[in-house]
Amino acid sequence: MPTRSILLCGGAGYIGSHMAHWLAEHGYRVTVLDNLSTGHRDAVRWGELILADLLDPAALDQAFGGRRFDAVMHFCARSLVGESVSQPNAYYANNVAGTLNLLDAMHRHQVGKLVFSSTAAVFGNPCSDCIDEEHDKQPINPYGASKLMTERILSDAAHAYGIRSVALRYFNAAGALPEHGIGEAHRPETHLIPNVLRAALGQGPALKVFGDDYPTRDGTCIRDYVHVQDLAQAHGLALHYMDRADGAHAFNLGNGQGFSVREVIDCARQVSGRPIPYDQAPRRAGDPATLVAASGKARELLGWQPRWTELAPIIDSAWRWHRAPPHWFPALPA
Repeated sequence: MPTRSILLCGGAGYIGSHMAHWLAEHGYRVTVLDNLSTGHRDAVRWGELILADLLDPAALDQAFGGRRFDAVMHFCARSLVGESVSQPNAYYANNVAGTLNLLDAMHRHQVGKLVFSSTAAVFGNPCSDCIDEEHDKQPINPYGASKLMTERILSDAAHAYGIRSVALRYFNAAGALPEHGIGEAHRPETHLIPNVLRAALGQGPALKVFGDDYPTRDGTCIRDYVHVQDLAQAHGLALHYMDRADGAHAFNLGNGQGFSVREVIDCARQVSGRPIPYDQAPRRAGDPATLVAASGKARELLGWQPRWTELAPIIDSAWRWHRAPPHWFPALPA
């Protein structure tokens, strides 16, 4: 039976809000569950909002009790790598125990499909420049470890309870949908593209480029940027995949091409028409030279075809959002 009613956990956040828009556009009924610890109430523009926390089993039972869901999408997570090192217990509680609570609620209420927001951090320091699903998984921080633990839990849940799942490992989510009033609204912001654009606007702390002596074409780190709308499309395709495939599955999501930090800065300078000052800083521990996804499995089995394949349009969509953010996300002070 086709999947039509979705519980979107973490739907008030960056990727979750774009997912809600995608689902609504494609005829799904959307219910957002979020504790608003990092999400934004005003970003919930498609569907009902249930204010609840995955660490509260009673609240989950109440959310599931009066509604019928065909599937769950799970975006709730603590996701700051540095914070995970200093506060590992909070990360394992939120990312692992919270998911266990969610799976328990799904099992009790007979909801058998889950799309899980995973991460490239499950791989740790890569052994190759282009990473496929079979690459060794040796996470180097509690954030990556918590996501890898959850992937194992999903595999066990498939065997024990028949819950079908797809874990989607993002590389670098980027971009926005400014025409719909949603974009990357983190506090604090740790991602490169929004921090580059804030430097162009003269907002926030000084931009830092960490390392210029990597074995790359210009000495700076190379990363794979995938537009958030392409990620949303992959989640939608994962729903269809679970209609025909049981078990637990994992896919890497990226454009398959990498851009260096300096290339991102140069592209943003061209898109914005503004200077982008930055300070050169030493390398950060644990930053690999190159991280690029091999997404052939997602293309073959999910039928995923990213539409945002060039860097400039991705940055332009983010620039238009940061240049005129909605009223509920005021610009950082200069």
